[in-house]
Amino acid sequence: MAPKPHRVLLDRVSGYADEAAAYMRRRRASRRPFARLYYAGGRSHDHAEDGAAGAELFAAAGRLIEVAGKGS
Repeated sequence: MAPKPHRVLLDRVSGYADEAAAYMRRRRASRRPFARLYYAGGRSHDHAEDGAAGAELFAAAGRLIEVAGKGS
């Protein structure tokens, strides 16, 4: 007996949802802090927290947050 048409669609959607959930779990497990700089023209570059430029960017951001917190 052939499966009902809606079952085939439901199975396919469920498969995509399972894959998406697995992707999000992997992404959360490997997520690391980074700083992203945007340049004129739409170009951007990511800097890891443990890199030299990233460490400087995180320190500068920390100082800006501290100053903004004192202003409130």
